[in-house]
Amino acid sequence: MHWACVPLLAGLSPGTAAEPLATPGSNAITAVADPQTAARPIPPALAPYFTAVSEATTTPDRDGFLRRWLLLEPIAKPNRTNTGFTATYVRQALTASQPGSPAAIPRDGQIEEAAGPLRWHALDSKGFDVKLFDFAKALGAPTYGVIFWAVTIVDSPREQRDVRLAVGSNAASIWWLNGTEAVGLFNDRRMVMDDVLSDRLTLRKGSNVIRGAVINGPGLSSFCVRFVDEAGRPITDLTTHVR
Repeated sequence: MHWACVPLLAGLSPGTAAEPLATPGSNAITAVADPQTAARPIPPALAPYFTAVSEATTTPDRDGFLRRWLLLEPIAKPNRTNTGFTATYVRQALTASQPGSPAAIPRDGQIEEAAGPLRWHALDSKGFDVKLFDFAKALGAPTYGVIFWAVTIVDSPREQRDVRLAVGSNAASIWWLNGTEAVGLFNDRRMVMDDVLSDRLTLRKGSNVIRGAVINGPGLSSFCVRFVDEAGRPITDLTTHVR
């Protein structure tokens, strides 16, 4: 797939695309290694797209993309097409599918009984884009007509003001930062990096929780997320974890 973007400039209004500063997926995430920590095994079918999460913290890749996520197995939500993914419909569908408390941080292996039962999986994406379709397929779960939930925790070494959350997703999605909606992507969309930008946000010093939900009918579900500064530069001096 070709990612066609336009440059992101200081003061850019939300909803416009931005040009990556480096070829996406050209580098892996950096982990703070602990030789005594053993990663949990994952199903072999996931191995081309994900690795298991260990106790080591990790940083965004050099383009700023967040690759460490807790992913919930897909919730069935039949949709024959994606043309009806208006803001109203998407908000209603995602609100109805919310697993557990909106403020709760799930654990790796946690089961959501109300939704399935469905399990949370802690994974590191091998690419800058998190391949939800392949995640579902590898687990033998539905791949079309689905909702995926994702959570990660971002630690910032200092307060960072006027940053933007840059998101691409296939298809529609909504993303929250510390419990407040930050950005929404609606209608039938392809996964384009930096497809939509949030308004200016503040990253707290310490932990920040990102929660997202992607809804898709037919199609290859996926997403990518990063923070950028006012000049469109990726913010990489962060650590991410799911513990």
